[in-house]
Amino acid sequence: MKYPLHACALAVAIALAAPTIPASADALPGGSVQSLLDYARERNPEFAAMRHEAEAASERAAAAGSLPDPKLQIEWRDITKMNTQNPTLAPSRVGTTRYQIMQEVPWFGKRDLQRDIAHLEADGAKGLSYGTWAELSSRIKASYAQYYAVHQTEGLAREILDLMARLEKVTQARYAGGLAAQPDAIRAQVEQTNLKNELITLDNEKRMLQSRLNMLLARPAQAPLAAPDRLRPLPQPVKLDYAALAERVRARNPRLFAEESRLKAAEKNRDLVYKNRYPDFAVGIAPMQTGGSVKEWEVMFQMTIPLQQAPRRAQEREAQAMLAAAQSRKDATANQVLAELSENLAALDAARRTEMLVANSLLPQAELTYRAALASYENGKVDFATLLDAQRQIRLAKQNRFKAQAEAQARLAEIERLLGEEL
Repeated sequence: MKYPLHACALAVAIALAAPTIPASADALPGGSVQSLLDYARERNPEFAAMRHEAEAASERAAAAGSLPDPKLQIEWRDITKMNTQNPTLAPSRVGTTRYQIMQEVPWFGKRDLQRDIAHLEADGAKGLSYGTWAELSSRIKASYAQYYAVHQTEGLAREILDLMARLEKVTQARYAGGLAAQPDAIRAQVEQTNLKNELITLDNEKRMLQSRLNMLLARPAQAPLAAPDRLRPLPQPVKLDYAALAERVRARNPRLFAEESRLKAAEKNRDLVYKNRYPDFAVGIAPMQTGGSVKEWEVMFQMTIPLQQAPRRAQEREAQAMLAAAQSRKDATANQVLAELSENLAALDAARRTEMLVANSLLPQAELTYRAALASYENGKVDFATLLDAQRQIRLAKQNRFKAQAEAQARLAEIERLLGEEL
């Protein structure tokens, strides 16, 4: 009876040591994280809304700084011609018709400042759009990594459940031959029940992740997704130098870009408010029609008189305070994103080292322990519970490896969110 047990146990050891074969991808999104990102880029309504708002801000900037529309004023004078006729609005029949065209002209430099402010606000809107995509793509990448880990863990549990069913038959045969105790078969059954319960938990977690991914993709919550078949490769450690990445974050982070645009816009707005110390103008021309011909011309010049100093000084102080607030907000954002960068780099390094430790040390050790327990069980030196415990160590090592891979991918996604681009 040793030979069936040895063959089945060898199959268990080989199956636990072999990598899980990925499911083949179909036309549905989900086979790779890139397929999800491509789908979301085209269909996510939140990102589309931010893109449209950025386009609207760009159009506002194109119209900023333009002169206001001129004004036309028409005056009909002496519409009864000294009470010699009924009232009329016909220009040739009234005493005089005056046509006045006025154009308002702001003080020198105001239009340029208004144009600069609008362009900077448009840049800020673009930064918010980039930030929305960076946040969305980060959430998709992290959720996909969890989806992959759960899928791999579920596949591992199903493989072990199948092998435990075979091992139960072996223990029953050994019990029938008097070579094993009845509790061995019972323990095999209990282990299968535990695995089935774990599969229920994993299936629930997988459905929740599918709903989350579908939400991010703007798809129905229960729409099918392709089975995840691979994770993105992690960048080499040389590319994860904090100093180099910190410089890239300062230059490319969407939030910092938006805050920088707001800061520059606040500076321009302060300059514009100071320009209100000077008067604005209006110029005009007015032809005078008498009868059927124009016989007189008038030229007008209008100027505002900036006498009200109290509200003007208050506006200047307000603009200066808004500039200081924008500077403080930018500094706070820079401190936050750099702290997040350092935190995620440390976590990514820890997850990478954990995966390497499991793959290169813990998993081989667990397999050796299992083989030793298997040989001892064949010789009757250890009980079936010891063999099961050795098998659980292999399963736990593989699960920890999947978790470390998902954690590394999530941290990489956070780093790329801070960078505003992929590494």
